[in-house]
Amino acid sequence: MSGIYIHIPFCKQACHYCDFHFSTSMKKKDEMVLALAKEIGMRKNELLDSARSDNEIVETIYFGGGTPSVLTNDEINFLISEVYKNYIVAENPEITLEANPDDLSAERIFELSKSPINRLSIGIQSFYEEDLKMMNRAHNSAEAKKCLEEATKYFDNISLDLIYGIPGMSDEMWRNNVQTALDFGVPHISSYALTVEPKTALSKLIQTGKIAEPQDEVASNHFMILVEMLQKNGFIHYELSNFGKENYFSKNNSAYWLGKKYIGIGPSAHSYDGEKRGWNIANNSLYLKAIQNDELPIETEILTISDRYNEYIMTGLRTIWGVSLERIENEFGSEYLNYLLEQSQKFLNDDLLSIENNILKPTPKGKFLTDGIASDLFYLNLEE
Repeated sequence: MSGIYIHIPFCKQACHYCDFHFSTSMKKKDEMVLALAKEIGMRKNELLDSARSDNEIVETIYFGGGTPSVLTNDEINFLISEVYKNYIVAENPEITLEANPDDLSAERIFELSKSPINRLSIGIQSFYEEDLKMMNRAHNSAEAKKCLEEATKYFDNISLDLIYGIPGMSDEMWRNNVQTALDFGVPHISSYALTVEPKTALSKLIQTGKIAEPQDEVASNHFMILVEMLQKNGFIHYELSNFGKENYFSKNNSAYWLGKKYIGIGPSAHSYDGEKRGWNIANNSLYLKAIQNDELPIETEILTISDRYNEYIMTGLRTIWGVSLERIENEFGSEYLNYLLEQSQKFLNDDLLSIENNILKPTPKGKFLTDGIASDLFYLNLEE
């Protein structure tokens, strides 16, 4: 089983915190849709299973971005039809559209419900007007609530995004944000700490003193509140930033964390086949030029055994599946296993990691620190 990710590199306006690849000019949107369709066809042999001389089955199609909801329904349906034309698609694939509330009118939601899209991922971020303005979101609080009211009438499988650790957001405000999301009855919530990426507007606003810098302690408190509230309401904390009711985990994201193959279509999109990673050029004009010249604008790297080990540590520790010590030994060898156990010892002693049933996982106390712990377990320069 594998997945196809389609990157739509357009946004109406730039959110202050975002460092993803996109353009706020829609001039080349029509050209881009045709190029995306062409790339889908150009890469149809990449999922070939040599043992069966047939393509692997595509289980998920994911429209990410940017803001995929800037595409018309006809454009979205056209790209989905191109996937079906070139790949073997599962009988009931998960087809997700990332969308912003300002694009989701009642009429648009109804139209989408009649399309092959069966999962919406809605970028709410906050239900507070001041937060949305600070982040330069294109929607307001009323639009966020209205779109969720409408979306829940027609879609069963909905995820929404929330951002915590926002400067000036009290614990009470954060609780209200989470409770508002719960009140809409959505079965999946993705939530991230506000992160200051270099070269973003947020970074400049903090440097000039116009916005306070996010505080780790505030973010840590918000994270603990989030985990507590969602688990009380029947959500499973299946990945560091993702919470789902049973049977509502994101199949697309789970495939990535479990190391399954995926093809990334569009500018800046990443691909992975188990042995090598690839990434498309993050420039709309150069991407279009290459595709129109029948060239794939992709760079690839063969992953070393250390790369694959490090990736498994990072993704494994972030999920409920943890890191299997048996798999480490079988796939990477006893040298890696011994190294992992040695590096883990201080975290085990500090009750930040635990080993149960031969699985290494963060404890509740260690969850917020997962990425930092993982980097301390990485194996560097083993093969040099």
